[in-house]
Amino acid sequence: MRCGICKHGETAPGETTVVLERGESVIVVRGVPAEVCDTCDEAYVSEEVSAVVFGLADAAVARGAEVE
Repeated sequence: MRCGICKHGETAPGETTVVLERGESVIVVRGVPAEVCDTCDEAYVSEEVSAVVFGLADAAVARGAEVE
């Protein structure tokens, strides 16, 4: 797929890091499967993967995780 940000690159399967804020918490999830632009490194995460990442973040906050 053509990158919607730089308009020049093509995306390919790869990984990215997702940073989410939940209230006072900041959650970092590394190694998230994504389509990554070969020119600007913009990452596109599917709806299915996003749902899993959001679930992980909500669970971490519910557990009171400070560093995970």
